[in-house]
Amino acid sequence: MWFKNLTIYRFNKPFSVDTEQLESSLEAFTFSPCSSQDISKVGFSNALGKLGQTLVHSANGNHLISITKEEKLLPAQVIKEALEDKVAQLEDQENRKITKKEKDSMKDEIIMTLLPRAFSRRSQIRALILSQQNLVLVDSSSATKAEELLALLRKALGSLPVIPLSFTQPIENTLTNWLTENSVPAAFEVQDEAELKSDSDEGGIVRFKQQELFEEEVLAHLETGKQVHKLALHFGNSISFVLQSDASMKRLKFSEEFRANNDDVGNEDPLAKMDADFALMCGELSALLDSSIQALGGIEEN
Repeated sequence: MWFKNLTIYRFNKPFSVDTEQLESSLEAFTFSPCSSQDISKVGFSNALGKLGQTLVHSANGNHLISITKEEKLLPAQVIKEALEDKVAQLEDQENRKITKKEKDSMKDEIIMTLLPRAFSRRSQIRALILSQQNLVLVDSSSATKAEELLALLRKALGSLPVIPLSFTQPIENTLTNWLTENSVPAAFEVQDEAELKSDSDEGGIVRFKQQELFEEEVLAHLETGKQVHKLALHFGNSISFVLQSDASMKRLKFSEEFRANNDDVGNEDPLAKMDADFALMCGELSALLDSSIQALGGIEEN
C-alpha cells in the first residue's frame, strides 16, 4: 500500500473522470497472462492486489490504479548462440554466406520457438491520481516505467493531458540555497545525505552519506560552484525521502509512528485496513506535495 517512490506529473486540465467512469475505461485493458507466443503483456490489475476486486480504489476524490506486466525471460546469449549454430549449419550446407535479412528472419523464428519454454516474470506499478491537486504520482523510480503506465492509461481514457512536474526555479538552485543559507522551510528537516554536481564537465560529482550537511566540508564544494541535485529530507514526523532535481522523490519511508495511526483498525478485516491506510497515505502525500510546491517556489505553468 505504502508508496516507495514518486515520479510526479500534473494535469494541464482538471481531471474530471469519476470512479465509475475510470473503472469502466480500464476494464477494456485488463491484464491477461502471456500466451505461449507472447513476449510480454501489460494491463490493469486490481488496485488493492489479491484482496481487491476492482481496478480502481477511490477515497475522497483520490484514485489508486495498478498495472501488471508479464515478460518472457529469453537471455540474449541463448538467442545469439542458437542463431550462430543455425547460420553456421546453413552456410555449410549451402556453401554461401547468409544475408543480414535472412539472419533477422532466422532470429525471429528462434525466438518464437523458445518462447513457449521461457520462464516469465511479473511486476506491478501503481499510480495515485490526486484529483483535487491535479497530480499523478507513479510509484516507480524509473521514468520509463512510469511513462509505460501513463501510456496505457492514456489509451484507456482516450487522452491524458499530463506533463512532468516542474517548478518556476530550478530545484538544484533552491536546494543549494537551503544549505548555503542554512534556511530550510519549517515543514522540512535536512537529513545526512546529499549529491552535489558541478555544471562543468570537469567538475565531477560528490556524494555525502551520514554527513552533517551544514559543515565546512560540504559548504566548500558549494562555494566552488557545485549544486545540490539530491537531498535527503524529512517531512514533519511522517515521511523521509530523497528529493531530486528532476522533482522526483525516491526512497519514501513512512515512519512507524505515523503508520500506527491506523492500529485501532486492526487486522481482522484486511480490506478495511488497506482502505484506512490508503486514506492516511493520500492525506499525508497531499500535505507533502502542497508543502513542497510552496517551498520550491511554485509550479511552472507552461
